[in-house]
Amino acid sequence: MTEILIPQGILQLEPDFIAADEANSLFHALEQQLNWQQAEIRMFGRMVSIPRLQCFQGEPDISYRYSGLTLQTSPWHPLIHTLKQRVELIAHHTFNTVLINYYRDGKDSMGWHSDDEPELGINPVIASLNLGQTRRFLLRHRFDKTIPQREILLNSGSLLIMAGQLQHYWHHSVPKTSRQLEGRINLTFRHTFTTDTKME
Repeated sequence: MTEILIPQGILQLEPDFIAADEANSLFHALEQQLNWQQAEIRMFGRMVSIPRLQCFQGEPDISYRYSGLTLQTSPWHPLIHTLKQRVELIAHHTFNTVLINYYRDGKDSMGWHSDDEPELGINPVIASLNLGQTRRFLLRHRFDKTIPQREILLNSGSLLIMAGQLQHYWHHSVPKTSRQLEGRINLTFRHTFTTDTKME
């Protein structure tokens, strides 16, 4: 993998982790076979739908909370479990859950945030696998505004690994665009701690 130099964090990219034909087949299979949900969150005193579809899979009885939402794992889809094993080999890390986001077009997006929830531990390793439409992935430092914003184009089949102190010091986002875009599925593999496991 290629290391992207970034202060106070580890960022690694493998643009061709999955070949184009296989990535295309996986995209269409997951698009059709997963149980996509559109969650709602409270903003400014009212409930609004998040601008994307999602599902959460993993080992039994694991929950994950973010932005006022609580997600409970559904069983691994066979294709996703196989992808998890392949990602673990290159990441040198084990994962027990995956949050999957489906961006249907350019209007769907992910706002600025860090994956720093307590369930993910102190310095989480998060492996982000991308299928479908290439989208912009932006990073900005949370505290030092003199550090330039970073942009990475995540193509279909690419794998981005975020580790070290990255989630403490950086926000990231997938911005919306007025351009006509096809769908994109993003799988973020992570290790989610339960209340009876020790966070490291």
